[in-house]
Amino acid sequence: MNNVKFYSDLLTLDLQRFAVDSSEGLAGTGTTLERSVDGSSWDEIADIKTIPELGGDTEKIDVTTLADDRRKQIEGIQNASNVQFQAVYKGASFAKALKEAGDRKQYQWKVTYPDGMTATMKGSYNIKFGSVAVNGALGYTITITVSDGPTFTAAGASQPAGK
Repeated sequence: MNNVKFYSDLLTLDLQRFAVDSSEGLAGTGTTLERSVDGSSWDEIADIKTIPELGGDTEKIDVTTLADDRRKQIEGIQNASNVQFQAVYKGASFAKALKEAGDRKQYQWKVTYPDGMTATMKGSYNIKFGSVAVNGALGYTITITVSDGPTFTAAGASQPAGK
């Protein structure tokens, strides 16, 4: 039995072949928004329709002196901003999102894109119900007041501690 080769030893399965390939771009289908109290367990919060731009613009610090003939600036810190996620009204998911809205508590938030890239942030949130139109879907906006983040983690990279 020393010369026996098992079929399972000859079969190499590359699981990466089944992952989403983002090398030529990526569709947003499958992107999720999740919320956590402590970052250890995550719940999808709503039926999200749009994800806003994430990240902050960097403030500029003026370092121009009287000896300079042009204004000089260096990069400062990034602004934290409000981010607004549009959601489609569905009774159960709306009730879940509404439950703690406006309580001013700081929650952990995670946006997961189809290829596994994530953006995590911390902040409180409110809900605003959208306008209603003839032949239009009911919707609402989740506005997160970001107090920390977002922090991006590339697809396939390990998640930062505590995120």
